[in-house]
Amino acid sequence: MTDAQALSAIIHASAAEIPAALWDGLLPSTNGKPDNPFLAHAFFDALEKSGSATRRTGWQPQHLVLRDAAGTPLGLMPLYLKSHSQGEYVFDYGWADAFARAGGEYYPKLQCSVPFTPVTAPKLLVPGGDPILKQALLSAVETLAERNSVSSVHATFVPEAEATLGYDTGWLLRTDTQFHWHNEGFATFEDFLGTLSSRHRKVTKRERRDALADGLTVRWLTGADLTESVWDVFFEFYQDTGSRKWGRPYLTRSFFSLLSAAMADRILLMFAYDGETPIAGTLSLIGNDTLYGRYWGSTREVPFLHFELCYYQAIDYAVAHGLKTVEAGAQGEHKLARGYAPATTRSIHWIGHPGLRAAVADFLERERLSVLDQQRVLNEYTPFRKGEPPSS
Repeated sequence: MTDAQALSAIIHASAAEIPAALWDGLLPSTNGKPDNPFLAHAFFDALEKSGSATRRTGWQPQHLVLRDAAGTPLGLMPLYLKSHSQGEYVFDYGWADAFARAGGEYYPKLQCSVPFTPVTAPKLLVPGGDPILKQALLSAVETLAERNSVSSVHATFVPEAEATLGYDTGWLLRTDTQFHWHNEGFATFEDFLGTLSSRHRKVTKRERRDALADGLTVRWLTGADLTESVWDVFFEFYQDTGSRKWGRPYLTRSFFSLLSAAMADRILLMFAYDGETPIAGTLSLIGNDTLYGRYWGSTREVPFLHFELCYYQAIDYAVAHGLKTVEAGAQGEHKLARGYAPATTRSIHWIGHPGLRAAVADFLERERLSVLDQQRVLNEYTPFRKGEPPSS
């Protein structure tokens, strides 16, 4: 049994301070590769070295490594000191405003997450999953917050087991909804179509046909295909969408080069071409059993091309490579009609001020009930035959 009293928590000011082998050795992995590419040391290192997630942009690294008395690393918590709430996808602006009106200071806060990434993945990274060590990580970050007069700690997009552990430890639980596609052992896209109602089969076929009706073609690019000129093209797409969504795109151009150099085999770009000219594209990361769709952009408006690249081509790729799931990013009820079923996301929150904690706890209890009601309604509108979604 682990002796929690013999543990120490060391804070690191960058991912680069932590050897990649140490970091990745604490992650769930298969054949030496992290199961979830967003958790890899290379991903965090690229975010920080590119200037995308730094103190200047409001993401000051505070990565917490748990060690035993002999100095052996036992656990990791990817952590940032935040001066705002941008790029998180779990919105707490209302909490910050309420606390400010009451005379409190909500920022800085501590954020345990993968920056700019609404993907469920473990955040209490302990090989073997020892609950005592996971609780020690939570206790360590609470102590860090209290010692530094930080208002709160937020661990976002955590798996259900970590959410339960946090809730049982006294953290507040928040839920929300995404839309994921599930592979029921399909050999072809046509097999998937067979699970849809007749009306939705016709709509899907029409959308796919219309998206490429002008002779557009789609290519999948990965590994050695990811040249700097390809990244220049994609970055143009990314800037277009990012400028419209967020005002200023979060990721710098160098981020994509750094990530590509470190893990090109985990990256998938899907480009739509007019002849030899790319006019739209998406970026996804390839996990052990999941394709994670992240960014989309285009230089020309083409009806249904967004659906084709972001949703249908992702299904094609998952079927061709035997992946179990496609996660197509945050929000978007329009995904429902394309075969993506409701899925619950979870986050846990530690709040130091008793009054703010009580108010947020009351809000979250009502919000969780609302999310459940919403999901019941959404499940009635899935496109599957007899209204039955695929199993998750």
